[in-house]
Amino acid sequence: MSKGQLTRRTLLKHATTTAAVTVPYVITSTALGKGATPPASDRIAMGFIGCGGHGVGRNLRMFLNQADAQPVALCDVDPRQAPRALSFVKRKFGADYKCFTTADWREVIARKDVDAVMISTPDHWHVLMSVAALKAGKDVICEKPTYSIGQGRILADTVKRYKAVFQTSTEDRSMACYHRMAELVRNGRIGKLQRIRVQLPAGPGGAGDPKPKPIPKGFDWDMWLGPAPKAPYRNGLAHFHWRWKRDYSGGQLTDWGSHQIDIAQWGNNTERTGPISVEGTGKKHSGGLYDTYHTYHLKYVYATGVELFVDSGGTGLKFEGSDGWVGNDRFGGPVKASSKKILTSKIGAEETHLFTCRGGEHRNFLDCLKTRKDPYFPAEVGHRCSSISHIGNIAMDLGKALKWDPEKETFPEDPIANRMLTTPMRKPWTL
Repeated sequence: MSKGQLTRRTLLKHATTTAAVTVPYVITSTALGKGATPPASDRIAMGFIGCGGHGVGRNLRMFLNQADAQPVALCDVDPRQAPRALSFVKRKFGADYKCFTTADWREVIARKDVDAVMISTPDHWHVLMSVAALKAGKDVICEKPTYSIGQGRILADTVKRYKAVFQTSTEDRSMACYHRMAELVRNGRIGKLQRIRVQLPAGPGGAGDPKPKPIPKGFDWDMWLGPAPKAPYRNGLAHFHWRWKRDYSGGQLTDWGSHQIDIAQWGNNTERTGPISVEGTGKKHSGGLYDTYHTYHLKYVYATGVELFVDSGGTGLKFEGSDGWVGNDRFGGPVKASSKKILTSKIGAEETHLFTCRGGEHRNFLDCLKTRKDPYFPAEVGHRCSSISHIGNIAMDLGKALKWDPEKETFPEDPIANRMLTTPMRKPWTL
């Protein structure tokens, strides 16, 4: 066994199967832990599915910074990506460190030495891979958002059924500015909440080139497509601009919406439900590859009367109440308020304190694997957040105001809108 490769799962398995053996077993210093490195029995063996820019630059890097996380499997359909990810792993664990690599994600979740998986793929794969991993006994941290409301409900129910730990992977709830403004709102510092204003980035400036191109050598394009419709390879999709194509994503509304709309839900205390109506307008490019809304203006109303406005252009967030407002004007920007009194207010010991983890979503996920408690952005909450973006897209597609039942997760008496709650999968893929 190579340096650093005795994980929690393999150590426990060894202890169980060799209990009756009288020959002494020598445990190395690596297995016992040394310095800041925890022993193998306390490390989480991680599989990484999707090793592109964000998969490596954000997710793998953050887990490599955690002493109790140990990569044991790497997967990507692009033959350039897994070797690049492996170089980062070896940089930490040594040149002789062995880590499984593959182009087929199913081989990762089938491995018995994998405790949990980090999924960093395009959106249309999120739920299918997550559900398969959950059924294989793995805990999951997966990039946002869900691909559809129907898929999101299946994911949340599967997590509950298997009593698994699932983290919707965003950093916002760990960020001091968003935690602070949500607590101020939840504790009544701006009076009765009346409206929330969310700004999200606009979509791409161009329509994209729809002409088919040769598939890059070694690239498993059919596996990249997976449950999405059969389509030729085209430049401008992999590995970033798939966000602007509805076969794979819902545009900036779902992508950035998973950040800012989540904090809106958090401050509104509606993170496990949603609004009761939606209306809005948007614009798409014509004649090109991309078909998501690049600009949009949406209005949602909650049962309490609170209004949520979501507009393209910027990354601001503002809560407005009967006694003032609190928010910021850019992503991660400093908290601002209508008065110094609101801005400097202290949250008392007996008031509402919202759960967070300053170490971020990756640290929070690892901690929750050990306690078996929900992370700060669990599947149900992530699903509800994504649903707000999805019903916004549906309202713009149909060009009319829609009523929404957040309990039944349907559009009352609107069969056309209800048919848009989920999307068929290309065979043989299925949930």
